[in-house]
Amino acid sequence: MVQQLTLKALAEQAGCSESLLSKVEGGHATPSLATLHRIALALDTNIATLVSGPGADVTPVQRASERPSVRFPAVQARAAKGGRPAPAIMLERLIVPGPGQLLQGDIHVLEPLARSDEQISHIGEELGYVLEGELELTLGDQCYRLQAGDSFYFPSTEPHSYRNPGECTTRVLWINTPPTF
Repeated sequence: MVQQLTLKALAEQAGCSESLLSKVEGGHATPSLATLHRIALALDTNIATLVSGPGADVTPVQRASERPSVRFPAVQARAAKGGRPAPAIMLERLIVPGPGQLLQGDIHVLEPLARSDEQISHIGEELGYVLEGELELTLGDQCYRLQAGDSFYFPSTEPHSYRNPGECTTRVLWINTPPTF
C-alpha cells in the first residue's frame, strides 16, 4: 500500500494496470510521462518527487557535469521499426527537486520525433525557451510550431502536449511552478 492505497486502488485512480504499477515499483518498467502524471495525481504529489533519487546535498549551484537527468520512454505505439528503440524524452534537472520548492527548471531533451503522451493539465504555470531544434506545442486544440530562440508561456490548466517534429535533437529550457515533472 502507498499512502493508504492498495495497488488495485492506485491503478484504478491512475488509469493503468496493477501489473504496470508492480513493474514500476520493482524497477522493471518506466511509465510514460502521462501515466506518471496520473500516478502522481492519484498520490497527491508530483512527478519530480516520484522519480527523484535519494536526497542530495542542497546547494545553490548545479554544475553541468553533475546535473541529474531522468529519461522517459517514448510512447510505445510510436516505436521505431526494425527493433530500434523509440525516440525518448530526457529531463536534465536544473534544480534538484526538493520538498517545499515552488519552482522547477529542466532542460527537456527530445530525440527526433519524440513526443509526450496525451495532453495533460494541472495547476500552475509554464514558461519555455527553445534552445535548439524544433518544438511543436499543442495547447488545447491549437498547435504552435517553435524554432530555436522562440519562447512560450501558458497556464498549466490548459491541456498540453509537445513533440519534436524534426530530424535533430530538440532542447527546451522549461520552467514550471509549482514543480510538476
